[in-house]
Amino acid sequence: MSGFTRFGLGGPAAYLVDVQDAAALPHVVNTLREQKLPLLTLGGGSNLIVSDAGFDGAVLRFVGKRIARKGGITTAETGAVWQDVVDFHSDLGLTGMERMTGIPGWLGGAIYGNAGAYGQTIMDFVENVRVFDGLSVREVSNPDCRFAYRTSGFKSHKDWILLDAQLRLVEGDRLEIRQTAAEILATRNEKFPPTMKCAGSIFKNLLVAGLPEKALNSVPQGVMRAGKVPSAWFLEQVSSKGMKRGGIEVASYHANLIYNTGSGTAAEVCELIDELKARVLAAFDLQLEEEVQYVGFADRVSH
Repeated sequence: MSGFTRFGLGGPAAYLVDVQDAAALPHVVNTLREQKLPLLTLGGGSNLIVSDAGFDGAVLRFVGKRIARKGGITTAETGAVWQDVVDFHSDLGLTGMERMTGIPGWLGGAIYGNAGAYGQTIMDFVENVRVFDGLSVREVSNPDCRFAYRTSGFKSHKDWILLDAQLRLVEGDRLEIRQTAAEILATRNEKFPPTMKCAGSIFKNLLVAGLPEKALNSVPQGVMRAGKVPSAWFLEQVSSKGMKRGGIEVASYHANLIYNTGSGTAAEVCELIDELKARVLAAFDLQLEEEVQYVGFADRVSH
C-alpha cells in the first residue's frame, strides 16, 4: 500500500481492484463478497495512514475520471484528480474552487472529507452525489450528504462507493481566478512540496465555539479567524516543530505537518501523533482530532 498513499507507508493488501465503469461495480463487489474478503474503498490515498501490516482484504478503487458540463452543471466522476476538477472550472472562468487548488487526491476523497482551503469547501458546490450502496445506485442530495467541517455523512457509510457528483459554480473573472489559483499554488507548494511524503495537515483546526475554557483563555484574539483556531498554534506552544520518531518528522516550519523522510514507518507516525495529542491535552485540556484516516489498525479510530 505504500505505493498508493502519499505518505509512502503501508504493508501489502491481498488484492487491488480498479474499476473504471460504474456499471461493472455490482458484479465486482459481489465477486469480492463471495470470497468473504474485507473490502476497502480507496481514492487517491492522500489522507491515509495504512498500517505496516497492511490490509488483509481487497482494496477497490473506482477510477472513472470523466468531467463534463451541460446546462450549467458539471458532472464529474469521483476518480478524477481533484486538481483536474479545479482546473476544468478555472479554465471556463467559473469561480469558487480556485482557492482549493493544489489539494492532493481525487474528487471522491474531497467529497468524503469535505475538503477545503482558504474559506472554500467542496460542500458549497455539490448539488448531489451518486453512490453505489452495495445493492443499488442512489442519489444523495447536498443536505443528505450531511457535510460539516472536514467531514460528511459518507463517513458513516464506509462501504458505499462514490461514483460521481453534480457541481454548480458561477461565472467569474477568468484572469482573477487564474491569478488567485497561481498564488495559492505557489504558497501550498512551498508549505507542502509535491514530492514530500505527507498527508498535508494532520490535525483538524478547532472551532472556537467548541474549545474548553483553558484552551479558549489561552488563545490570543488575533489567532482566531472565521470562528476557528489553527491546530498548529496549540502545537507550537508545546514545542512540536522538529520532533522526530525514527524516519518521521514534524516540519521545522509548520507544527501541523508530519512527513516521512523516506525511512519512516506507520508505527512511528502513530507514536508521534499520540505524543503531540498528549502534549496538547496536558497543556490545554484539548483533544486534537486527526484529519487523516486509518487503515489496518485494530486500535485506532478514523473520524
